[in-house]
Amino acid sequence: MGFLTVLWRRLGFLLLVVFGVSIITFAISHMIPGDPARLLAGERASEAMVAGMRQSLGLDRPLPEQYRIYMLGLAHGDLGTSIRTGRPVAEDILAFFPATLELVIAALLFSIAIGVPLGVVSAVWRDRPIDHLVRTISVAGVSMPAFWLALMLIYLFYGQLGWLPGGGRIDLGASAAPAATGFYLIDALLAGDGQALWSAIRHLLLPALTLGFVHVGVVARQIRSALLDQLQQDYVRTARAGGLSAAAVVLQHALPNALIPSVTVLGLAFGDLLYGAVLTETVFAWPGMGSYVVASIQALDFPAVMGFTVVVSFVYVLVNLAVDLVYLALDPRITGVG
Repeated sequence: MGFLTVLWRRLGFLLLVVFGVSIITFAISHMIPGDPARLLAGERASEAMVAGMRQSLGLDRPLPEQYRIYMLGLAHGDLGTSIRTGRPVAEDILAFFPATLELVIAALLFSIAIGVPLGVVSAVWRDRPIDHLVRTISVAGVSMPAFWLALMLIYLFYGQLGWLPGGGRIDLGASAAPAATGFYLIDALLAGDGQALWSAIRHLLLPALTLGFVHVGVVARQIRSALLDQLQQDYVRTARAGGLSAAAVVLQHALPNALIPSVTVLGLAFGDLLYGAVLTETVFAWPGMGSYVVASIQALDFPAVMGFTVVVSFVYVLVNLAVDLVYLALDPRITGVG
């Protein structure tokens, strides 16, 4: 299976995913009790005003007709207009997406920076006390509710110690850096604003730790499993017989090969973090897509909810496509020609 075959299959899969997600999200959003027209018009609005609002939003049309109109717009890159903000959903998502992406990347880097060393240590000292400790941490990371961890971190580092802020993305007095990219860390660096950079880092630490801790265990277990398999290979025994130190054998030979199958896990983790950011952003008042979609759900803003779901699913499949192509590049044997 070559690059082009994988590419075309994944692109076809991408279209199917978007189509399937749009149907499911459309159906669920319209089964939720409530009338967005009534919410917008207000509790004191007359039935005539509510009916007029419903007609202006297109909610008086049959559901198949509403879905057809939505899909025609989606085919042209139009995600509809938000009922709550009155702006195009694509503009809203574009405004909120950098905050979420910055948080997700930071959480993923945290997972890698902590999970990979833990996995290596666990594999090298297999069945030792340190191995049992790492596996305990892995299980705790996978099973611990994110909202509980977030509240505990806020209580400790904000409420008790006062070391880190409990919410938001940057201090009000440190927001002088121009929003060139929407990524506060990059914008602060480009502007040479050390105060804004430090403030953005401090606000990012707790949400990124909360979001990334779940995947620390996933990464550690994957690295441990892959590294244990590599340490049983003939080339490792040959390297040891050649006089290489244990550290050189693990770090220079076994670990690089163990990282190859872990690429897939990291790709899946990225997609999971995008969805998982919804809860984390809500707890930390992080102004990203998670907070946006929660507010949209509360307002019965169907176009915004559907737009968020479709965009995140689209990004998820694109990331996995990139992971598959990287995997083929790292291990040509998969193409059948190596």
